Amino acid sequence: MSWSLGGIIREQARRHGERPMITYGARTITWAEMDDRSSRVAQGFLAAGLPAQSRVAFLDKNGPEYFEVLLGGGKANVVNVAVNWRLTPAEMAYVINDAAARLLIVGPDFVGHLDQLEPLLKSVERILVIGGHPRHEAYEAWVGRQAADDPQRPVTPGDVAMQLYTSGTTGLPKGAMLTNASLGTLLPRVGPWWQFDETSVNLVCMPLFHIGGSGWALVAMGVGGLTILCREFVPAEILTTLERHRVTNALFVPAMLQFLTMVPGAADHDYRALRSIVYGASPITNEVLVRAMGTFRCPFVQVYGLTETTGAITQLPASDHATEGPRARLLRSAGKPFLWVELRIVDPAGARPCAPGEVGEVWTRSVQNFRGYWGREDETARTLDADGWLRTGDAGFLDEEGYLFLTDRVKDMIISGGENVYPAEVENVLSDHPAVADVAVIGVPDDRWGETVKAIVVRRAGAVADAADIVAFARGRLAHFKCPTSVDFAESLPRNPSGKILKRELREPYWQGRTRRIN
Repeated sequence: MSWSLGGIIREQARRHGERPMITYGARTITWAEMDDRSSRVAQGFLAAGLPAQSRVAFLDKNGPEYFEVLLGGGKANVVNVAVNWRLTPAEMAYVINDAAARLLIVGPDFVGHLDQLEPLLKSVERILVIGGHPRHEAYEAWVGRQAADDPQRPVTPGDVAMQLYTSGTTGLPKGAMLTNASLGTLLPRVGPWWQFDETSVNLVCMPLFHIGGSGWALVAMGVGGLTILCREFVPAEILTTLERHRVTNALFVPAMLQFLTMVPGAADHDYRALRSIVYGASPITNEVLVRAMGTFRCPFVQVYGLTETTGAITQLPASDHATEGPRARLLRSAGKPFLWVELRIVDPAGARPCAPGEVGEVWTRSVQNFRGYWGREDETARTLDADGWLRTGDAGFLDEEGYLFLTDRVKDMIISGGENVYPAEVENVLSDHPAVADVAVIGVPDDRWGETVKAIVVRRAGAVADAADIVAFARGRLAHFKCPTSVDFAESLPRNPSGKILKRELREPYWQGRTRRIN
């Protein structure tokens, strides 16, 4: 039988029924309990009249209910759309409407958003609230009144298993459709390389609306390992959790590693259970990596990938993490592609492959590539060509040994603490400020977040707005991670003859002296 989300919970419940599947604070959920709960959720979806491949939106921080909905969706062939809870209510509503979600499940931390959300929703027929609500049915009551019978609705390898939203260059989020085939190609194969087996204790502290959260969790679940699920990332608590639960596997973005190593006494904990730490989602500085390796004293594996590639497509294994000698140069590399992944570097016109050492755009082809953007055929065609090659938008080169080195971005995207920020969206908001005549948004290096957002503003004649005014204006309209952390003022912005702002020219002073123009 081909891989599927429903297949994971069925198989592991059969093999490990009474063993713990998830530890969440003081709660422990066994495989049998999750099998029961996910079947009830699946029956609830059928009772609500949701056809195969319809979408359900989930809005909450990390919690076991996410997996009830995800795996229950797998049994009912209904697609879970995890909403980025860091967005504003208006941004959340856009994602829910774009997905045409008919059912919305809201966690207790976001009940306060409902007054703003509800008038904006177009497709939602029912709202369920975890913890209860005066106007909407409690999620727990809804689950409890369903039969615990697995509907076993048929699924195919090409069916969408998860729909994760990623921002586009226009600033509007797009739903990346990840299929059973794409997840089923990656997840079962990487487990041995990352030291996963049924005895694994896997820490999940990335947000589940990220492939680095949900996808990472599924690696351990697929082999029957235990998941230690954290509601959110709190550095001191994570260090205690690693020690208390004898965690064997963890994934962190570089900003997380930096925060963890900055906690006083971080290196004094007992991390002997750790088999590997996987890191990725944004590039890392040598200083942070070496410090993290010294703190946790376990094998480190770097990965590179996109939401659109179902996560990792390359890895730099622990054996390539030399900190001294000629091989230390590989610490700046993203490693080599997986055996089933094709990778090539293409010149900007897309006309020819680049020679080793020559910088171009990174293209990839494999079963891991997503099916496309939900409802966005034009955007899909710009990303996936007719031969199945996916244009990553990242610039880099392959060396003579086949190691990938990333150098810059073909697109203007900023990665701040693992979150994607698209300048066009921020520029559109700031251009509405009455004092702004012209604006450009760029990413600048930051030791904590990798990159942060900088706005370069041309004031209108006679305007007196300062940086604090600009930042406050953005914060009232955008999720905080998208907002500028600094503002510079200029007399004019450099543009080419067609009027396009020369972002590379603006970025240059801030990245001077760095060989890698993404941080």
